[in-house]
Amino acid sequence: MSRQRGFTLVELLVVIAIIGILVGLLLPAVQAAREAARRMSCSNNVKQLTLAMHNYESSHKKLPFGWNTHGTLWSAMLLPYIEQGNLYSTLEFSESRNWATNNTPNETSLSVVMSAFRCPSLPIQEHLDYNSVAGRVPVSYRASGGSEVTSDDTSTRPIPDTKSFEMLNLNGAFYACSATRFGDIPDGLSNTVLIGESQTDPEFVKDGQGMDFWAIGSPQADPCRCTGSNNGTEFSEAAGSFYMAMNLRIHDPGAHGRLIELAFGSYHVGGGTFGLGDGSVQFISDSIDLQTYRNLGARNDGQVVQADF
Repeated sequence: MSRQRGFTLVELLVVIAIIGILVGLLLPAVQAAREAARRMSCSNNVKQLTLAMHNYESSHKKLPFGWNTHGTLWSAMLLPYIEQGNLYSTLEFSESRNWATNNTPNETSLSVVMSAFRCPSLPIQEHLDYNSVAGRVPVSYRASGGSEVTSDDTSTRPIPDTKSFEMLNLNGAFYACSATRFGDIPDGLSNTVLIGESQTDPEFVKDGQGMDFWAIGSPQADPCRCTGSNNGTEFSEAAGSFYMAMNLRIHDPGAHGRLIELAFGSYHVGGGTFGLGDGSVQFISDSIDLQTYRNLGARNDGQVVQADF
């Protein structure tokens, strides 16, 4: 009688071990391919928002404000230019309607997920109950507030001879009630950042500062009166600063929470995605020379960036 041979236990273990090794070798490549796709999608988002800025400037002869007196953010003004005109038409733009009044269209808008404002690499959930707003949607991108700012409000500036987001006429393209025209960017559109990635994480809090960044409106920014001296706060929800290095939370975890909150950054390895005034999108390394980086954030410091960033 013939005998049928099967795999021995040793042979099975060898095969399983080989499969495990192959999976271990392939997994990093698969993850790298997925991250490359996410990074490309993120770059497309920044491109879309940057082009929306151009379309807004063409229509209104100025860029949108960073934020206004009742907490409307620059991102709300771009809605008609990113195929969100229906949402924009529900918003109420008046001092009697800020972004914290229960059950108003303004508050409802804060829970709408829009892919253009969210990098696929963002590892946090789409909705969070935050600052008394249910289901608020965190976003990945903020406007450039320049290279001088180290705090939201003047009373808490941790570094002398710097500025806060309470002040007006900052050297970035966006600040309180700003109305920057492309002609107000003498450093050149190709040398000036309009929008950048941020390492959003509302659950990370240091020195009382949360890394919470949002779109459309901000209840905390509502006291702003565009006088250069007001009681508003949390303007960093809408804009970031180039004063401190990118990805500060990673490279200098001992830095003050105010600085980490204001810093741009990303969940990509080695840098972040930025949209420039000429409509181009650049992935900028987080090892970039700090002075060059600050020059990119400023619109009128007289420094033309020559480095290949």
